[in-house]
Amino acid sequence: MADFDLAIIGGGINGAGIARDAAGRGLKVLLVEQSDLASGTSSASSKLIHGGLRYLEHGAFGLVRASLAEREVLLRIAPHLVRPLRFVLPLDPSRRSSLAIRLGLALYDRLARRDILPPARRLDLLRDAAGEPLRTAFHQGFEFSDCRGDDARLVLVNAVDAAERGALIRTRTRCTRAERGSEWRLILNAHGQREVVSARVLVNATGAWAETFIETALRAKPRGRLRLVKGSHIVVRRLYDHERAYILPTRDRRVVFTIPFERDFTLIGTTDLDFPGDPGAVLPTLAEIDYLCDAANDYFRTAIVAADMVWAFAGVRALYGPQSRKPQDVGRDYYLVLDKRYGEAPSLTVYGGKLTMYRRLAEDVLRRLAHFFPPSRPWTAQAPLPGGDFAYDALSGLIEATQRRWPFLTAAHAQRLACAYGTRVETILTTAARLDDLGMRFGADLTAAEVRYLMANEWAQTADDVLWRRSKLGLRFSEAQRATLDRFMAQESGR
Repeated sequence: MADFDLAIIGGGINGAGIARDAAGRGLKVLLVEQSDLASGTSSASSKLIHGGLRYLEHGAFGLVRASLAEREVLLRIAPHLVRPLRFVLPLDPSRRSSLAIRLGLALYDRLARRDILPPARRLDLLRDAAGEPLRTAFHQGFEFSDCRGDDARLVLVNAVDAAERGALIRTRTRCTRAERGSEWRLILNAHGQREVVSARVLVNATGAWAETFIETALRAKPRGRLRLVKGSHIVVRRLYDHERAYILPTRDRRVVFTIPFERDFTLIGTTDLDFPGDPGAVLPTLAEIDYLCDAANDYFRTAIVAADMVWAFAGVRALYGPQSRKPQDVGRDYYLVLDKRYGEAPSLTVYGGKLTMYRRLAEDVLRRLAHFFPPSRPWTAQAPLPGGDFAYDALSGLIEATQRRWPFLTAAHAQRLACAYGTRVETILTTAARLDDLGMRFGADLTAAEVRYLMANEWAQTADDVLWRRSKLGLRFSEAQRATLDRFMAQESGR
């Protein structure tokens, strides 16, 4: 008898989502991640939960409709991590015609269920506050709804829920070999220690590493349809005071987003470049940084240069499509390839996908594997993710309640904790009556109580795990503070 019903390789958003769904159906699940959860593309996205307005230009109506439906589902099940965001699209007739934009936005609204979010509208940028930071050449524009989300924390809360439903989550563990028989025999390596486990079904959810895993661990020939496309982002000090985002058509007929980020910053991205290298060693190039600065400078009065950047990051999208098409034209939909053979254990490889669609992708994976397991039903669309058991429009009330109950918190501290942990903020703050009760303060508003929670409940092992994936407090930490945090975590874990 196999140790596990389902072994999932890859701890990004797709792997974590599949683990949660499968564990909730009563399956015995193993999730193996070679590094930290969300350490790859799933923490390097544009942080958007959206339908993808620009995908309409490529005729991807089905993907947009499905993504818009998922946008509302995620807003309901994770209201602390997924929040409404209005986008401003300045009109530049030389790049997009007014008629084309109006038709596109009308179709976008029509494809959406839009039970929660308001429709698109036209803006007079000479009168509306959205026009204030823009160059005087922009008189008209449009505004529409989408959502922003914390990509890395979405991965983490899916993994937390999977673990609470019985899944085993193994981080910093590499699957070096997968031998196929009537069951899968998996050779795992964690910190130099070899381990062997077995599973009835194997899912390859390694994203940009999908074909590498097929070649090295499965010793098989990949399909050769994986397209690695690099997307880079930069973060600068706030370019404007309001909380709306901008979608900026570029000279090369792409779009660049500027998004309010972590209270004091603006996130700008993204690029689309073919990437032939190691997905684990991807960084923005100076050319990409200049491209993003130039895109913003075409629209905003305040010019930025590379020296204004406070952080930059890049991720590799694992797309599925022909190498002949431009990177921005390759579809963002996902493809599931099931390999089943008589008398041998099956495997399924996930190609492509986007953050917004992870939950639906997980449902489709379980549907494709349904005949290998006892009957079950989809359940994740109605079940709140950890910390998300409150109404989609009640986040401000949760923040206020957090500050009332723990009045020693500043408004910014209470907001950060509520937005990161939702109702589970109580697990961190417990009976604290003053800030000192939360223990050592490392920098910004990070305390020992929060770090211990992350180590005990969210698999955090290093300072970077805490500062760049479980939070973005790395933007506010000095190198000395980071080193102090790392030493504390090493002592707590006995490393």
